Amino acid sequence: MARITIIGGGVIGLSIAFECQRRGHNVTVVEAQQCGGQASGAAAGMLAPYSEIEEDPDDFFRLCQKSLQIFPEWQEEVKRHSDIDFEYNESGSLYCIYHEADLLSLETKQAWQRKFNVESTILSAKEVRVKEPGLSRDVVAALWCPEESHIYAPGYVAALLQACRNLGVHVIENVGDATLDGYAVITKQERIDSDQVVLAAGAWSMYWEKELGCTLPVYPIRGQICAYEAPPLNHIVFTSQGYLVAKANGSVVVGASEDIADFDTNVTEHGIGRLEKWSKKVMPVLEKMDPFHKWAGLRPATQDGFPLIGKLIKKPEVILATGHYRNGILLSPITAKIVADEIDQVPQQIAIGQFRPDRFQAI
Repeated sequence: MARITIIGGGVIGLSIAFECQRRGHNVTVVEAQQCGGQASGAAAGMLAPYSEIEEDPDDFFRLCQKSLQIFPEWQEEVKRHSDIDFEYNESGSLYCIYHEADLLSLETKQAWQRKFNVESTILSAKEVRVKEPGLSRDVVAALWCPEESHIYAPGYVAALLQACRNLGVHVIENVGDATLDGYAVITKQERIDSDQVVLAAGAWSMYWEKELGCTLPVYPIRGQICAYEAPPLNHIVFTSQGYLVAKANGSVVVGASEDIADFDTNVTEHGIGRLEKWSKKVMPVLEKMDPFHKWAGLRPATQDGFPLIGKLIKKPEVILATGHYRNGILLSPITAKIVADEIDQVPQQIAIGQFRPDRFQAI
């Protein structure tokens, strides 16, 4: 049994704590503010790698696909250990296009994804309207991916936190700044001796560069989102401009506008205005509606677009699990298992070389 201290109480940190505690370790989570109060709680909760990954397959696609595949069992375990139910909707998705010329891009995506046993069908405009009568008649076709799903992120994070506590994880919130002294995490309140430290601080991981002696190119990207009280959708709906996803609470969530704004989480007229403009072209019923809720979260983006997962060569007592950008919810179970396997010295079941934190030059 190892003493593990996790710095960061977002969805990644809590998932790692959940997995490690289930394996018999003694886990402490240290959170600067409130657990799940940053990017995790602001996420739309989509589990949709087939729609969101446009490029040819690489290790990142495989990582996302594996996490999607294990999510059904994972979320059941979170519910069981927390005794909290939360929305998990295996709705499938529609990636809609508006021009016949874009059919080739759908066919290309479908072709390479089929090599990975991804189930998908290209639907005609008529078939799209059967599945989603409320979509614009300007839609000419869509790629239907029945395996994709979504989750209510605030409920999921709250259940993860409760599951951790029920299992015996020591959760310390509102610690402010923390430092490292070898294997120990030092806060204003106490010294926490550990056998392994995990840094899962999201966009704030960059502040640990000097402490760890390595480059951590993780930057905050503001993602703005809005929600309508509108008739429900049967699927996640994607276009090249963004997504719409209906939640069980009666809202249709529209996202996401992205910009660089340091750590500012205020919404802007320009960012929300862009979402309103394109979403009304996708779902005409929104034309006479205004969003009832607008918010933003900070996504931790890396220099090369891949997360940082694994032990530091110069500081093997520290494991990084950060930089998941807009895929933190989706990648939470697989990241937890990778980190737990690192701690348990179990061979990895999936290639993680592209995500090793030492791929960046040391300071």
